[in-house]
Amino acid sequence: MRNVLERILNLLAFLLTANRAVSAEEIRHTVAGYDRENDQAFQRMFSRDKDMLRRLGIPLETTTTGSLEIEYGYKIDPDSYRLPETDLSDQERAALWFAAQVVRIGGQPTGADAILKLGGSQLESGLEPFAANLGSDVDVLADLYSASAEHRLVSFHYGESKRTVAPHGLGHRRGHWYLVGSTDRGTRVYRVDRISDLSSGEADGFVRDPDIDVGRELDTQPWEAGSEEPVTATIRFTPEIAWWAERRLGREPLERVERPDGSLDVSIEVTNRAAFIGWVLGFTDQAEVLGPPALRQAIIEHIAGAA
Repeated sequence: MRNVLERILNLLAFLLTANRAVSAEEIRHTVAGYDRENDQAFQRMFSRDKDMLRRLGIPLETTTTGSLEIEYGYKIDPDSYRLPETDLSDQERAALWFAAQVVRIGGQPTGADAILKLGGSQLESGLEPFAANLGSDVDVLADLYSASAEHRLVSFHYGESKRTVAPHGLGHRRGHWYLVGSTDRGTRVYRVDRISDLSSGEADGFVRDPDIDVGRELDTQPWEAGSEEPVTATIRFTPEIAWWAERRLGREPLERVERPDGSLDVSIEVTNRAAFIGWVLGFTDQAEVLGPPALRQAIIEHIAGAA
């Protein structure tokens, strides 16, 4: 994937500095990374790269070249690509500096060069407690992003299991990157830092489901943000906290039963047992997991281990 990104950046830099329309053949023999020996390989690579640039919102144009205007080439109008003057206020520059400090990739803070180019100055701040590490394996994120954009099925190990997933998008929640994808079992959410041995298939290997909303899937409760074998957990909340517990569910449970004494039984699907156990224990003795037996036993063992 790193070679693909380098080739696309080389292509972008060449088109921005050419100041004219250039033919595919000139690109082939000028831009590093393209196959100069195999016509079909070059055409496939160049076609994918053009599509990628356009999906990224870069105004790649096809136009005629030469005085006879019988050949076609490609160009990027710098005026259409260049950002307008930002004219940021001091408060806006300060907000950008704050964002650059708290968002990290690979544990490292974002460099200040970009902020300085916008007319700001380096600010002293103690923002470490707010920092969010976006993960060290940036290559995996890049590969998943590319697979999602090009509609490639991906295969990977998740824990001990091998998964094949249609990737619909990536998002960041609760300090972690997540992949939202679909399988023959429905829509699933995977933590990217638990993905290993990633590989992808051919382009256009699946049709994107327009009903899958990545943001909505990521806004599910933490016990749903996993891809373990789903189980239906039934919890009983005492009358004192039933109303509050129901509000914290965030969505309609699979089943809801109000008992005569005011307590509440709800059933929810769990695909992340560790997150579910942590959530339930937050209610202390005001919540009881009725089933399934294996999940109830896991909670008992967790409490015994912490005692």
